[in-house]
Amino acid sequence: MSAAATPATRGATAAELVPALPKSPVARLRWAAADSWTLTLRTFRHWARQPGALILALLFPVLLVLMFGYLFGGQMAVPGGGNYREFLLPGMFAMTMVFGIETTFAAVSTDAARGVTDRFRSMPIAASAVVVGRSLADMAHSVAALAVMVLCGRLVGWSWHDGLARAVAAFALLLLLRSALLWVGIYLGLAARGPESLVAVQILVWPIGFLSNTYASPDSMPGWLGAVAEWNPLSATVAAARELFGNPGWGGDSFAARHAVELAIAWPVLITAVFLPLAVRRFNRLDR
Repeated sequence: MSAAATPATRGATAAELVPALPKSPVARLRWAAADSWTLTLRTFRHWARQPGALILALLFPVLLVLMFGYLFGGQMAVPGGGNYREFLLPGMFAMTMVFGIETTFAAVSTDAARGVTDRFRSMPIAASAVVVGRSLADMAHSVAALAVMVLCGRLVGWSWHDGLARAVAAFALLLLLRSALLWVGIYLGLAARGPESLVAVQILVWPIGFLSNTYASPDSMPGWLGAVAEWNPLSATVAAARELFGNPGWGGDSFAARHAVELAIAWPVLITAVFLPLAVRRFNRLDR
């Protein structure tokens, strides 16, 4: 006899059939971790079945490196001298992290629009697993994108010059920025009316990405615009990465220029502090 037909379950309500939540904090943590990993694997399987979009997302920043490094690079002068492509690559690493917002937004908004997120929330799984699983998958995607960009950089002559430990610190700051922007993408994905709103996100992301010290010195911009570019969170990460990699940069005597590493930590922490609660609140109010 099937379990559904036993006297113990015959006539039971749906709520009574849902497994009880673990009582111990350790058991709850294990339960949430297992559910999060299951949903992470779900995303990996989607990528394996539809690799085209994943490959394009990984190669698009490479196209930008080739375009800016070779098409426009001959006209760009780095203050104090230096190879423009060595100057460019840390900025492109950071831009790749920023572009990840679009990947997160598209996945989250698609699941929400199709009712997948609501179905997950109605299942006996840890509520946090839906968001954590998405975050783990997108961070893995960002690590892969960063690896592709490093390989591209090595092929065009980029390298770090101040030791492996400082290079690892630079990569950590880049991933810290991505982890903060994850919550921006999750919040916008949950707040959007559907994946067709991706164009609006691109209109937001691209100006923020280009209004930075990635391609041009803030000193070369009008005063107010240069100040905005210099205090852009992306600029802090780019400047810190250049410093830690030992690559040429714009320099400067402003507070933002002199404390790039500190700001590259502070900005992601602030972004996370703002958007993580907003994303959680939006997730909890999806059915309202």
